[in-house]
Amino acid sequence: MPEVLSPLSPSVETMRQPVLEGETRPLAWRQDQLARLDTLLQTVEADLLDALAKDLGKPPLEAYYELVGVREELRFTRRHLKRWLAGRSIPLPAWSWPARGRVRPEPLGCVLIFGTWNYPFQLCLQPLISALAAGNSVVLKPSELAPHTARLLAERLGRLFPPERVQVVQGDGEVGAALLDIRFDHIFFTGGGRVGRLVMAAASRHLTPVTLELGGKSPAIVLADAAVAPTARRLVWGKGLNAGQTCVAPDHLLVVPAIEAPLLEAIGAEIRNLYGADPLTSPDLGRVVNRAQFERLARLVQQARERGQVILGGRLDADACRIEPTLLRVEDPDTDPLMREELFGPLLPVVRVPHLEAAISRVQAGPKPLALYLFGQNPRDRERLRLATSSGSLAFNDVVVQVGVPQLPLGGVGESGMGAYHGQAGFLTFSHQRSILEQRFWPDLAFRYPPYSGKLPLMKRLMG
Repeated sequence: MPEVLSPLSPSVETMRQPVLEGETRPLAWRQDQLARLDTLLQTVEADLLDALAKDLGKPPLEAYYELVGVREELRFTRRHLKRWLAGRSIPLPAWSWPARGRVRPEPLGCVLIFGTWNYPFQLCLQPLISALAAGNSVVLKPSELAPHTARLLAERLGRLFPPERVQVVQGDGEVGAALLDIRFDHIFFTGGGRVGRLVMAAASRHLTPVTLELGGKSPAIVLADAAVAPTARRLVWGKGLNAGQTCVAPDHLLVVPAIEAPLLEAIGAEIRNLYGADPLTSPDLGRVVNRAQFERLARLVQQARERGQVILGGRLDADACRIEPTLLRVEDPDTDPLMREELFGPLLPVVRVPHLEAAISRVQAGPKPLALYLFGQNPRDRERLRLATSSGSLAFNDVVVQVGVPQLPLGGVGESGMGAYHGQAGFLTFSHQRSILEQRFWPDLAFRYPPYSGKLPLMKRLMG
């Protein structure tokens, strides 16, 4: 086989060296890196909004969401980093006295971050904040599917950081595969399950730990006592945000019959309120990222139209890669193509369920979702759902907004991912929790040393 050339310059060994020598451990070093990122955020707005408009057709306000999300993450991390770095004292058992114990977070080394295309600025910089706060050097691989944002990141980060500290590598899947051949100290990946499995397999060759932020079919359950108007408005907003290309967007609805008709009518009204009579021309609706993704979604819409499943919407603009918000009826969720994989677009299937327990059974039967939503007013229903299901996050009476809170960890479970970040969770993801025991030379009790004859009764009294 021909030798695969490393896309890194300097090498990962060079980038790891300052970490090994302790240069990155002081609080001052870490705060300096975060201050550099703050400089980027103060100056990048106009160029970022332009790049996101070119890559994804994002309206300025939705593009600004990305900037705000990173600012909040940075502000929270800078405020609390000193406390996180201090570690914690550990009470020790009496038999170990007078020893003292502590756990201190320490840098892992040189870490690799794979960004993704749907939020190409935010989902690169938020893990970068955590990695630098934890004292690591970082290789960042933005998604090639958002090329304008990737070039912006490479240019701006290249000005602010020397390459042995933060190195941005642009390129396609071959470049990503070449990076996976290198031994890093942690790999952080955001994307789909298929590539996530490849990342995990490659990491296993070096026993490199991974964080996988994946996705899945996140259900939204709507019960009879839900407030119809705000429920419909929040569902339309969450599904229309970034043209449905959000990992925690509601993928499909599980609706009880008593509220189904008024809910669907209200959703139709909210689509018109938010995106006008012709959503395909709305300046507030983004586009599907590329032709391949558009054609995948278009096939699903066409198949649903042929089966008579389209409740509302369904129009497409192939030239602009735009799809209007579309409601689709699903009668048999076990066989319907709409229910096979994450939709990642402005299509919202509606599945009728007789009651909450049936909705719970459906959630339990599938892979654990990245997010799970319930609209209803009964606290007992919320607690029942919490106890009977597992998901990366759980939100009641709203969608998506949980990922904007740095105090709440973001991460999946099962097939929706492993590991978490945001706030302290991100700092811990990119740190090693090193246990430290400090013992005195005296007293040096003889019962721990051979010969052991006659010492067992004393050991039992001391240790049980």
